[in-house]
Amino acid sequence: MDPAAVVVVLAAALLAGVAAAVVAIAAAGRGRRTPAAADGEAGEQALDLRFDAVHEELRRVGSVLGDLRAERARHQGELIARLEATSRATTDLHRTAAGLREALASPKARGQWGERTADDVLRLAGFVEGVHYVRQRATASGTIPDVSFLLPGELLLHMDVKFPLANHLRALEADGQEAREAAERAFLADVRARIRELTARGYVDPATTVDFVLLFIPNESIYGFVHDRDPGLVDAALSRKVVLCSPFTLFAVLAVIRQAVDAHRLARASDDVLAELAAFGREWDRFCEHLDRVAGQLDTASRGMEGLAGLRRRQLQKRVDAARQLHGERSPGPVEAADDAPRLAAVAADAGDAGEQSRGGRDPTHP
Repeated sequence: MDPAAVVVVLAAALLAGVAAAVVAIAAAGRGRRTPAAADGEAGEQALDLRFDAVHEELRRVGSVLGDLRAERARHQGELIARLEATSRATTDLHRTAAGLREALASPKARGQWGERTADDVLRLAGFVEGVHYVRQRATASGTIPDVSFLLPGELLLHMDVKFPLANHLRALEADGQEAREAAERAFLADVRARIRELTARGYVDPATTVDFVLLFIPNESIYGFVHDRDPGLVDAALSRKVVLCSPFTLFAVLAVIRQAVDAHRLARASDDVLAELAAFGREWDRFCEHLDRVAGQLDTASRGMEGLAGLRRRQLQKRVDAARQLHGERSPGPVEAADDAPRLAAVAADAGDAGEQSRGGRDPTHP
Protein backbone atom coordinates (compact mmCIF):
# COMPACT_ATOMS: atom_id res chain seq x y z
CA MET A 1 0.00 0.00 0.00
CA ASP A 2 1.11 3.56 -0.69
CA PRO A 3 2.71 5.16 2.45
CA ALA A 4 0.59 8.28 1.98
CA ALA A 5 -2.56 6.14 1.99
CA VAL A 6 -1.42 4.46 5.19
CA VAL A 7 -0.88 7.83 6.84
CA VAL A 8 -4.34 9.00 5.73
CA VAL A 9 -5.95 5.88 7.18
CA LEU A 10 -4.14 6.36 10.47
CA ALA A 11 -5.15 10.04 10.59
CA ALA A 12 -8.77 9.13 9.94
CA ALA A 13 -8.65 6.60 12.77
CA LEU A 14 -7.13 9.24 15.04
CA LEU A 15 -9.88 11.70 14.15
CA ALA A 16 -12.49 9.04 14.86
CA GLY A 17 -10.90 8.38 18.24
CA VAL A 18 -10.78 12.08 19.07
CA ALA A 19 -14.41 12.50 18.04
CA ALA A 20 -15.41 9.57 20.23
CA ALA A 21 -13.47 11.06 23.12
CA VAL A 22 -15.24 14.41 22.64
CA VAL A 23 -18.63 12.72 22.64
CA ALA A 24 -17.72 10.79 25.79
CA ILE A 25 -16.52 13.94 27.54
CA ALA A 26 -19.70 15.79 26.60
CA ALA A 27 -21.85 12.93 27.86
CA ALA A 28 -19.91 12.78 31.11
CA GLY A 29 -20.31 16.51 31.59
CA ARG A 30 -24.04 16.31 31.07
CA GLY A 31 -24.22 13.40 33.48
CA ARG A 32 -22.31 15.25 36.23
CA ARG A 33 -24.50 18.36 36.21
CA THR A 34 -26.28 18.83 39.55
CA PRO A 35 -28.39 21.62 40.94
CA ALA A 36 -25.34 22.81 42.90
CA ALA A 37 -24.07 25.99 41.16
CA ALA A 38 -20.46 25.77 42.27
CA ASP A 39 -19.97 22.21 41.06
CA GLY A 40 -21.72 23.05 37.78
CA GLU A 41 -19.54 26.07 37.04
CA ALA A 42 -16.32 24.15 37.82
CA GLY A 43 -17.42 21.27 35.57
CA GLU A 44 -18.30 23.64 32.74
CA GLN A 45 -14.87 25.34 32.96
CA ALA A 46 -13.08 21.99 32.93
CA LEU A 47 -15.20 20.88 29.98
CA ASP A 48 -14.39 24.09 28.07
CA LEU A 49 -10.69 23.55 28.61
CA ARG A 50 -10.97 20.00 27.33
CA PHE A 51 -12.97 21.14 24.30
CA ASP A 52 -10.30 23.77 23.49
CA ALA A 53 -7.53 21.16 23.68
CA VAL A 54 -9.47 18.76 21.47
CA HIS A 55 -10.22 21.54 18.98
CA GLU A 56 -6.53 22.44 18.72
CA GLU A 57 -5.64 18.80 18.22
CA LEU A 58 -8.26 18.47 15.51
CA ARG A 59 -6.94 21.58 13.76
CA ARG A 60 -3.40 20.21 13.80
CA VAL A 61 -4.53 16.82 12.50
CA GLY A 62 -6.50 18.55 9.75
CA SER A 63 -3.41 20.50 8.67
CA VAL A 64 -1.38 17.29 8.54
CA LEU A 65 -4.10 15.61 6.48
CA GLY A 66 -4.08 18.54 4.06
CA ASP A 67 -0.35 18.27 3.58
CA LEU A 68 -0.66 14.53 3.07
CA ARG A 69 -3.38 15.00 0.45
CA ALA A 70 -1.20 17.54 -1.45
CA GLU A 71 1.85 15.25 -1.30
CA ARG A 72 -0.23 12.30 -2.47
CA ALA A 73 -1.63 14.34 -5.36
CA ARG A 74 1.92 15.36 -6.38
CA HIS A 75 3.13 11.76 -6.27
CA GLN A 76 0.14 10.62 -8.26
CA GLY A 77 0.89 13.30 -10.89
CA GLU A 78 4.52 12.17 -11.16
CA LEU A 79 3.46 8.55 -11.37
CA ILE A 80 0.98 9.33 -14.13
CA ALA A 81 3.63 11.30 -16.06
CA ARG A 82 6.08 8.42 -15.79
CA LEU A 83 3.47 5.93 -16.91
CA GLU A 84 2.67 8.09 -19.90
CA ALA A 85 6.39 8.40 -20.81
CA THR A 86 6.80 4.63 -20.47
CA SER A 87 3.77 4.08 -22.64
CA ARG A 88 5.16 6.38 -25.35
CA ALA A 89 8.57 4.67 -25.22
CA THR A 90 6.93 1.27 -25.46
CA THR A 91 4.89 2.43 -28.43
CA ASP A 92 7.98 3.80 -30.19
CA LEU A 93 9.89 0.60 -29.49
CA HIS A 94 7.03 -1.48 -30.82
CA ARG A 95 6.87 0.69 -33.93
CA THR A 96 10.64 0.39 -34.45
CA ALA A 97 10.57 -3.37 -33.97
CA ALA A 98 7.69 -3.66 -36.41
CA GLY A 99 9.57 -1.56 -38.97
CA LEU A 100 12.71 -3.64 -38.49
CA ARG A 101 10.73 -6.84 -38.84
CA GLU A 102 9.15 -5.60 -42.05
CA ALA A 103 12.52 -4.49 -43.38
CA LEU A 104 14.20 -7.80 -42.60
CA ALA A 105 11.34 -9.70 -44.17
CA SER A 106 12.76 -8.75 -47.59
CA PRO A 107 15.82 -10.76 -48.70
CA LYS A 108 17.14 -7.68 -50.50
CA ALA A 109 16.82 -5.57 -47.35
CA ARG A 110 18.61 -8.25 -45.33
CA GLY A 111 21.45 -8.24 -47.85
CA GLN A 112 21.74 -4.45 -47.68
CA TRP A 113 21.76 -4.62 -43.88
CA GLY A 114 24.63 -7.12 -43.97
CA GLU A 115 26.56 -4.97 -46.45
CA ARG A 116 26.06 -1.87 -44.31
CA THR A 117 27.29 -3.69 -41.20
CA ALA A 118 30.35 -4.96 -43.08
CA ASP A 119 31.04 -1.42 -44.35
CA ASP A 120 30.99 -0.10 -40.79
CA VAL A 121 33.49 -2.74 -39.65
CA LEU A 122 35.78 -2.04 -42.63
CA ARG A 123 35.70 1.68 -41.95
CA LEU A 124 36.48 1.19 -38.26
CA ALA A 125 39.40 -1.08 -39.19
CA GLY A 126 40.86 1.71 -41.37
CA PHE A 127 40.35 -0.07 -44.70
CA VAL A 128 39.94 2.06 -47.84
CA GLU A 129 38.12 0.84 -50.91
CA GLY A 130 40.42 0.55 -53.90
CA VAL A 131 43.49 0.45 -51.64
CA HIS A 132 42.84 -2.43 -49.24
CA TYR A 133 39.81 -4.07 -50.87
CA VAL A 134 37.52 -3.98 -53.89
CA ARG A 135 33.83 -4.77 -54.36
CA GLN A 136 32.00 -7.02 -56.75
CA ARG A 137 35.07 -8.03 -58.77
CA ALA A 138 34.56 -11.16 -60.86
CA THR A 139 36.84 -14.13 -60.21
CA ALA A 140 38.47 -16.39 -62.79
CA SER A 141 35.54 -18.81 -62.46
CA GLY A 142 33.01 -16.05 -63.23
CA THR A 143 31.55 -15.71 -59.71
CA ILE A 144 31.37 -12.32 -57.99
CA PRO A 145 32.16 -12.12 -54.25
CA ASP A 146 30.87 -9.18 -52.24
CA VAL A 147 34.31 -8.07 -51.02
CA SER A 148 37.84 -9.02 -52.13
CA PHE A 149 40.75 -8.03 -49.90
CA LEU A 150 44.05 -7.14 -51.59
CA LEU A 151 46.90 -9.07 -49.96
CA PRO A 152 50.68 -9.06 -50.53
CA GLY A 153 52.02 -11.11 -53.37
CA GLU A 154 49.04 -10.27 -55.63
CA LEU A 155 46.82 -12.60 -53.57
CA LEU A 156 43.14 -12.09 -52.77
CA LEU A 157 40.88 -12.97 -49.85
CA HIS A 158 37.19 -13.13 -50.74
CA MET A 159 34.30 -12.48 -48.36
CA ASP A 160 30.55 -12.92 -48.84
CA VAL A 161 28.13 -10.95 -46.65
CA LYS A 162 24.91 -12.63 -47.74
CA PHE A 163 23.51 -14.72 -44.89
CA PRO A 164 20.21 -16.66 -44.55
CA LEU A 165 18.06 -15.03 -41.84
CA ALA A 166 14.47 -15.89 -42.83
CA ASN A 167 14.09 -18.97 -40.62
CA HIS A 168 15.87 -17.24 -37.74
CA LEU A 169 13.24 -14.49 -37.84
CA ARG A 170 10.52 -17.14 -37.92
CA ALA A 171 12.05 -18.72 -34.81
CA LEU A 172 11.96 -15.38 -33.03
CA GLU A 173 8.32 -14.80 -33.97
CA ALA A 174 7.13 -18.36 -33.31
CA ASP A 175 4.35 -18.72 -30.71
CA GLY A 176 4.95 -22.27 -29.54
CA GLN A 177 8.01 -24.24 -28.51
CA GLU A 178 7.60 -26.77 -31.29
CA ALA A 179 7.31 -24.13 -34.02
CA ARG A 180 10.33 -22.29 -32.69
CA GLU A 181 12.50 -25.41 -32.59
CA ALA A 182 11.44 -26.32 -36.13
CA ALA A 183 12.39 -22.85 -37.38
CA GLU A 184 15.75 -23.05 -35.58
CA ARG A 185 16.54 -26.40 -37.21
CA ALA A 186 15.62 -24.96 -40.59
CA PHE A 187 17.87 -21.96 -39.94
CA LEU A 188 20.89 -24.14 -39.11
CA ALA A 189 20.20 -26.19 -42.26
CA ASP A 190 20.19 -22.94 -44.26
CA VAL A 191 23.57 -22.01 -42.81
CA ARG A 192 25.06 -25.37 -43.78
CA ALA A 193 23.63 -25.00 -47.27
CA ARG A 194 25.17 -21.54 -47.53
CA ILE A 195 28.58 -22.95 -46.56
CA ARG A 196 28.32 -25.63 -49.26
CA GLU A 197 27.31 -22.95 -51.77
CA LEU A 198 30.41 -20.86 -51.01
CA THR A 199 32.60 -23.93 -51.42
CA ALA A 200 31.21 -24.50 -54.90
CA ARG A 201 31.65 -20.89 -56.05
CA GLY A 202 35.39 -21.16 -56.63
CA TYR A 203 36.35 -18.44 -54.18
CA VAL A 204 39.45 -20.45 -53.22
CA ASP A 205 42.05 -20.62 -56.01
CA PRO A 206 45.62 -21.67 -55.10
CA ALA A 207 47.01 -19.46 -57.86
CA THR A 208 45.29 -16.19 -56.96
CA THR A 209 43.77 -16.45 -53.45
CA VAL A 210 44.57 -17.60 -49.94
CA ASP A 211 43.37 -20.96 -48.78
CA PHE A 212 40.05 -19.93 -47.22
CA VAL A 213 37.03 -17.65 -47.68
CA LEU A 214 35.12 -15.51 -45.16
CA LEU A 215 31.38 -15.77 -44.49
CA PHE A 216 30.13 -12.69 -42.66
CA ILE A 217 27.36 -13.07 -40.04
CA PRO A 218 25.99 -9.52 -39.48
CA ASN A 219 24.86 -9.99 -35.88
CA GLU A 220 26.66 -11.13 -32.72
CA SER A 221 23.58 -12.82 -31.25
CA ILE A 222 23.09 -14.89 -34.41
CA TYR A 223 26.80 -15.80 -34.37
CA GLY A 224 26.47 -16.91 -30.74
CA PHE A 225 23.28 -18.83 -31.54
CA VAL A 226 25.05 -20.79 -34.29
CA HIS A 227 27.92 -21.72 -31.95
CA ASP A 228 25.54 -22.61 -29.13
CA ARG A 229 22.98 -24.69 -31.02
CA ASP A 230 25.27 -26.42 -33.50
CA PRO A 231 28.93 -26.51 -32.35
CA GLY A 232 29.84 -28.94 -35.12
CA LEU A 233 28.79 -26.45 -37.78
CA VAL A 234 31.95 -24.38 -37.25
CA ASP A 235 34.17 -27.45 -37.71
CA ALA A 236 32.24 -28.39 -40.83
CA ALA A 237 32.76 -24.89 -42.21
CA LEU A 238 36.49 -24.98 -41.50
CA SER A 239 36.80 -28.36 -43.19
CA ARG A 240 35.38 -26.68 -46.30
CA LYS A 241 37.81 -23.72 -45.86
CA VAL A 242 35.03 -21.33 -44.85
CA VAL A 243 35.57 -19.09 -41.80
CA LEU A 244 32.48 -17.70 -40.04
CA CYS A 245 32.97 -14.09 -38.91
CA SER A 246 30.80 -11.89 -36.72
CA PRO A 247 31.40 -8.11 -36.63
CA PHE A 248 33.84 -8.45 -33.71
CA THR A 249 35.76 -11.41 -35.13
CA LEU A 250 35.86 -9.76 -38.58
CA PHE A 251 37.50 -6.74 -36.99
CA ALA A 252 40.18 -9.02 -35.52
CA VAL A 253 40.74 -10.73 -38.90
CA LEU A 254 41.05 -7.35 -40.61
CA ALA A 255 43.59 -6.24 -38.00
CA VAL A 256 45.73 -9.30 -38.80
CA ILE A 257 45.40 -8.62 -42.55
CA ARG A 258 46.37 -4.98 -42.06
CA GLN A 259 49.42 -5.98 -40.01
CA ALA A 260 50.52 -8.50 -42.65
CA VAL A 261 50.15 -5.94 -45.45
CA ASP A 262 52.11 -3.32 -43.52
CA ALA A 263 54.86 -5.82 -42.68
CA HIS A 264 55.13 -6.83 -46.35
CA ARG A 265 55.33 -3.22 -47.46
CA LEU A 266 58.00 -2.52 -44.86
CA ALA A 267 60.04 -5.55 -46.00
CA ARG A 268 59.72 -4.49 -49.63
CA ALA A 269 60.73 -0.93 -48.74
CA SER A 270 63.74 -2.30 -46.84
CA ASP A 271 64.78 -4.32 -49.89
CA ASP A 272 64.49 -1.20 -52.04
CA VAL A 273 66.62 0.76 -49.58
CA LEU A 274 69.28 -1.97 -49.55
CA ALA A 275 69.29 -2.08 -53.35
CA GLU A 276 69.72 1.69 -53.50
CA LEU A 277 72.58 1.50 -51.00
CA ALA A 278 74.30 -1.19 -53.09
CA ALA A 279 73.92 0.93 -56.24
CA PHE A 280 75.27 3.93 -54.37
CA GLY A 281 78.31 1.87 -53.30
CA ARG A 282 79.03 0.90 -56.89
CA GLU A 283 78.70 4.48 -58.08
CA TRP A 284 80.96 5.61 -55.22
CA ASP A 285 83.68 3.19 -56.33
CA ARG A 286 83.48 4.49 -59.91
CA PHE A 287 83.59 8.06 -58.65
CA CYS A 288 86.72 7.37 -56.57
CA GLU A 289 88.40 5.68 -59.55
CA HIS A 290 87.73 8.64 -61.84
CA LEU A 291 88.74 11.05 -59.11
CA ASP A 292 92.10 9.30 -58.68
CA ARG A 293 92.66 9.38 -62.45
CA VAL A 294 91.86 13.08 -62.71
CA ALA A 295 94.04 13.79 -59.64
CA GLY A 296 96.97 12.02 -61.35
CA GLN A 297 96.45 14.00 -64.53
CA LEU A 298 96.28 17.23 -62.53
CA ASP A 299 99.51 16.26 -60.76
CA THR A 300 101.25 15.67 -64.10
CA ALA A 301 99.98 18.98 -65.43
CA SER A 302 101.09 20.69 -62.23
CA ARG A 303 104.61 19.30 -62.58
CA GLY A 304 104.67 20.40 -66.24
CA MET A 305 103.61 23.90 -65.23
CA GLU A 306 106.27 24.00 -62.57
CA GLY A 307 108.86 23.04 -65.24
CA LEU A 308 107.64 25.74 -67.62
CA ALA A 309 107.47 28.42 -64.94
CA GLY A 310 110.80 27.42 -63.43
CA LEU A 311 113.70 25.92 -65.36
CA ARG A 312 112.44 26.51 -68.88
CA ARG A 313 111.56 30.09 -68.15
CA ARG A 314 114.95 30.75 -66.58
CA GLN A 315 116.76 29.21 -69.57
CA LEU A 316 114.81 31.32 -72.02
CA GLN A 317 115.31 34.39 -69.88
CA LYS A 318 119.11 33.82 -70.02
CA ARG A 319 119.03 33.69 -73.82
CA VAL A 320 116.90 36.80 -74.00
CA ASP A 321 119.19 38.63 -71.56
CA ALA A 322 122.25 37.60 -73.57
CA ALA A 323 120.66 38.84 -76.78
CA ARG A 324 119.74 42.14 -75.18
CA GLN A 325 123.25 42.50 -73.81
CA LEU A 326 124.76 41.98 -77.24
CA HIS A 327 122.33 44.49 -78.70
CA GLY A 328 123.16 47.02 -76.01
CA GLU A 329 126.97 46.76 -76.44
CA ARG A 330 126.89 48.06 -79.94
CA SER A 331 124.56 49.07 -82.60
CA PRO A 332 125.97 47.44 -85.71
CA GLY A 333 126.07 49.25 -88.99
CA PRO A 334 125.17 47.65 -92.23
CA VAL A 335 128.55 46.03 -92.66
CA GLU A 336 128.84 44.88 -89.05
CA ALA A 337 125.31 43.64 -89.11
CA ALA A 338 126.23 41.51 -92.06
CA ASP A 339 129.35 40.27 -90.26
CA ASP A 340 127.39 39.50 -87.06
CA ALA A 341 124.47 37.90 -88.87
CA PRO A 342 125.81 34.32 -88.51
CA ARG A 343 126.37 34.72 -84.79
CA LEU A 344 122.88 36.23 -84.22
CA ALA A 345 121.32 33.46 -86.25
CA ALA A 346 123.11 30.92 -84.05
CA VAL A 347 121.78 32.64 -80.91
CA ALA A 348 118.24 32.66 -82.33
CA ALA A 349 118.59 29.00 -83.24
CA ASP A 350 119.72 28.16 -79.72
CA ALA A 351 116.75 30.12 -78.34
CA GLY A 352 114.39 28.19 -80.63
CA ASP A 353 115.87 24.88 -79.55
CA ALA A 354 115.38 25.90 -75.92
CA GLY A 355 111.73 26.71 -76.58
CA GLU A 356 111.17 23.37 -78.26
CA GLN A 357 112.86 21.61 -75.38
CA SER A 358 110.66 23.44 -72.85
CA ARG A 359 107.50 22.48 -74.73
CA GLY A 360 108.63 18.87 -74.75
CA GLY A 361 109.16 18.96 -70.99
CA ARG A 362 112.90 18.10 -71.20
CA ASP A 363 115.99 20.15 -70.30
CA PRO A 364 118.85 19.72 -72.83
CA THR A 365 121.31 20.65 -70.13
CA HIS A 366 119.82 18.08 -67.73
CA PRO A 367 119.13 14.86 -69.58
